[in-house]
Formats: sequence, structure tokens, C-alpha cells
Amino acid sequence: MNKIIVTLLAIMVIIGAIFTAFMIVSPKDKKEVPNIETKIAEEEILDECTDEYEGMELENTIKANTEQEKTSPNCSLTIKTHFIECGHTKSEYANLPQNLVNLSKEQIQEEYPEAEVESFASNEVILHQEKEGSCGEHYMVKDKEGQVTIYQILPNGEQVEVEVTGITTEYLPETDKINMEKGIGVNGKQELNQLIEDFE
Repeated sequence: MNKIIVTLLAIMVIIGAIFTAFMIVSPKDKKEVPNIETKIAEEEILDECTDEYEGMELENTIKANTEQEKTSPNCSLTIKTHFIECGHTKSEYANLPQNLVNLSKEQIQEEYPEAEVESFASNEVILHQEKEGSCGEHYMVKDKEGQVTIYQILPNGEQVEVEVTGITTEYLPETDKINMEKGIGVNGKQELNQLIEDFE
């Protein structure tokens, strides 16, 4: 009987010790949880409704605007020249000079004050300018002694022979023969070369 009582007392003491230990430890755990929640609550969260977010957004917009497009090393340059006297426009194509690489549209404009930047991209710049006088690329193609012959028309209207092509007019269509008697006018070397190719 005494053994049973001693055993029961021992069990009660163990249960009491466990309960006491649980009560002592439990508040500490509860304190840790609010600390974590407080830490999360105190974190600065930036969303679209906060002043800080609007400031960051404005800063990014300004930064994007200041990052201007610039010319690349493989950029091409086209200069279009409009001649007032004859009304024709002549285009010259080239690779952009090395000293103009990595420049903005405004900087290119400063380099060519006599022209206007018509189009600007990192891989292509097109300039447009106007000049007095004639383009100097007005030609007349005629039949001279059975040969297709090219004459350049000077600003004063005079025609100067520049080339006898070696193409005979004998085998050309009748329409071309008739037109060549009075002369076929062409403007620009590209148009001239195309006409000669058609005759070959």
C-alpha cells in the first residue's frame, strides 16, 4: 500500500514539474512571436500608394530620359542635298566617321550646322541640306554615228560629250531609236546607268 502511495506521489510530482516547466517556458515563446510579427510590421513596404515609391518612379523616369540614343560603330550616314536651281535631290551614302561614333542627335546636329538631322537612329543617320545651283548630274543620251553617246548638260544648257558607250543603236527598238534622235534626258548617275543597262 505504501508503495502505491509513493508511486502516486512521484507521478504527481513529475506532472507538477512538467506543468510548471510548461508555464515558465510558454510566455517566452509567446514573447518571441510578437517580436517576429513586430519586425515584419516594421519593415518598410513600398507600393504605388507611398511617397517613397513615387519618388523612385520619378527618378527612374528621369534616368531613362537622360539615357539618349547614340550612334553605333556600324552606323551609316546619308546626306541628302536638294539643289534649288534644278529642284533635284542628290543622296550620298557613307559609313559614319569614327569621330562621330557614340554621339547623340544633338551632338550630330552640332557637327553639321549647315544641315538638318532628318532621321536619327543608332544604326542610321540621315541629314538634309539645301544648296544653290544645279546638281550637275543632268545628262542627255543621243545617237552619234550609230553609237549610244552620253552628254552632260551644263548649268548654262550647253551639252558636253562625256562618253561613247560602244553600244550600237542598230539593234535597239524603233521607239528608242526615235527618242535618241532628239535625245533622252536623264537626271542622276543611277538613272543614267539604268538606261545604259537597258540598251546593252
